[in-house]
Amino acid sequence: MAASVDEFSAPGFAIEAATDPALAPAVADVAAATFPLACPPHSRPEDIAAFIRENLGPANFAAYIASSESEVLVARADDGTLAGYALVHHHAPADADVAAVITERPSSEISKMYVLPGHHAHIRPSETRTAPPSHLLMRAAIDRARQRGSAVVWLGVNQENERAQRFYAKMGFHRAGVKTFDLNGRVEHDYVLRQSLT
Repeated sequence: MAASVDEFSAPGFAIEAATDPALAPAVADVAAATFPLACPPHSRPEDIAAFIRENLGPANFAAYIASSESEVLVARADDGTLAGYALVHHHAPADADVAAVITERPSSEISKMYVLPGHHAHIRPSETRTAPPSHLLMRAAIDRARQRGSAVVWLGVNQENERAQRFYAKMGFHRAGVKTFDLNGRVEHDYVLRQSLT
């Protein structure tokens, strides 16, 4: 079960807040298909697979959906399938490097936001371009943080992922610092991006 987020829907897609842990396997399928696409080229397949198995499985998403400190948003296509998802955490940063540059409280983190290939730009049969699900998901995630009263929303992006960095800049994020990301024991380097909500 999911609750519609009507103001962030568009022809072809609806953004919904997942409220039923039974939706977790479908979200996990999207996560497993999209996470590898954001990893640096040098990432080892076995490390990616281990991260997905340990962090992006159905049990992980069921826990996030049930948590009062996290929200799972999904982009659902007209045919009922999921086109993407966002995972938002509403709590102070646990990482010391992030806490050093994200000092406002309360704060929210957009921990994950991925869209399946083929849905990054959506063209209707009439050839009229509508808002792609990535934009709708991001706008909805930022709004969720604002509704929680957060003063700032932040996210991490791999320093080699220039495409994602351009998208986040377009959505109003600015570089605030750096942090590391543990990919199954291998250290990756991220930029910390932030957007003020006050």
